[in-house]
Amino acid sequence: MENKLVDPKKHWEEIYQNKPSDQLSWTQETPETSLAFFEKLSIPKSASIIDVGGGNSKLVDYLLELGYHKITVLDISSAALERTKKRLGDKAKNVNWIVGDITQIELKESFDVWHDRAAFHFLTEADQIEAYQKQIEKVQPSYLVMGTFSTSGPEKCSGLSIQQYDEKSLAHIFLPHYLKISCEQTNHQTPFNTPQNFLFCGFKRG
Repeated sequence: MENKLVDPKKHWEEIYQNKPSDQLSWTQETPETSLAFFEKLSIPKSASIIDVGGGNSKLVDYLLELGYHKITVLDISSAALERTKKRLGDKAKNVNWIVGDITQIELKESFDVWHDRAAFHFLTEADQIEAYQKQIEKVQPSYLVMGTFSTSGPEKCSGLSIQQYDEKSLAHIFLPHYLKISCEQTNHQTPFNTPQNFLFCGFKRG
C-alpha cells in the first residue's frame, strides 16, 4: 500500500476509533528518551512546546507533571486527541489541542521546542518533507527533539511505508538552521513485545 494512495486523515481516524492503545505498536507507557532530551537540552519550564503527531502519546502527561504549562499537542486524528483529553481529565484544559496535518496546517504561533516522535518518518515524499521544513522555518523553535525509525528499525508502520534515518541523513534535513547536539538509538518495546529501533536527535537553532 503506497502512502500517496492513502487518505492520511481517514487512515489515522479509523485506527484510533477502532483500536485500543494496547493494540497500537507505538504505545509507550513512559516516554523516557524524549524526557531525557528535555533534561539534556535544559528546556525551561516556561518554554512553549509543540508535540507533533502526539495524539495518544503520554508525553503531555509527564510534561504537565514536571511543571511545563505551555504545551500544544497536534495530531491529524481528532479521535487520538479526544482519547488523550479523556485520559487527562481536568488537566486537558491546560493544553492547546490542534487537529491537522503538519504539512498543510497554518500554525499561528511560535514555539520554543518542537518535538516529534510519531509523524516525521511517515513523510516519504520530497514535497512532504519540504512542507515540514517550511513549517519549522515559520515557527523557528530554538530546539528540535526528533524521534524517527532508524536504519535498523522497521520499514513499515501501521501498514504505511516510512522513511528511515541515520544521524547524518536526519541532521542534513535541518541544516543549515539547526545544528545537531546529540543523537542516540534506542529500542522501543511494543505492546506485542517486539523491538523497534528508533533514532532520537536533539538540535539547536544556530
